Amino acid sequence: MPSLTSATDAFLASRAADGDQLAFGVLVRRHAPFLVAFATRLTGSRADADDCVQEALITAWRRLPDLTDPEKVRSWLTTIVSRKATDRLRSRKISEEIDEEMVSGRDDPERAVVASSQMDALKKVLGELSEELRVVWVLREVGGHSYDEIAVEVGESAATVRGRLARARRTVLERMEEWR
Repeated sequence: MPSLTSATDAFLASRAADGDQLAFGVLVRRHAPFLVAFATRLTGSRADADDCVQEALITAWRRLPDLTDPEKVRSWLTTIVSRKATDRLRSRKISEEIDEEMVSGRDDPERAVVASSQMDALKKVLGELSEELRVVWVLREVGGHSYDEIAVEVGESAATVRGRLARARRTVLERMEEWR
């Protein structure tokens, strides 16, 4: 039997579904850094991201027996985190919560006023995107993930990701026209 730290996600998920808390702990340690970074980009707040990930992991522990494809545990966890983040964003005004670090040059004093206004406009636009479009946009434009990586994370094909990203980019560009 392999050691838990070197075991595959599928093996760990199967063991955890049978109630093995140590196996679940290894999955958590393995994927938590990515999940927190992902949730931070979605919510714009590290504190909210930590809460979303914690809630998602509680949900995942309870629903592990329902996981149909243990090979895709990371994608499954990402989907749960995405839903928790979306729920959190719906419960408050997104325009006040997306991290201003998403606008480059924010430390440049000459661009500070423009960056602040631009950030307000970007917050508004991102808040109007559907969850599906916002997730792929954040993963690609902020996180720098490849289409294939995003496809794995959201559990869709790379072609679907490309289509969603194209729609998200088009919407952001159209609504940010005054800043071009």
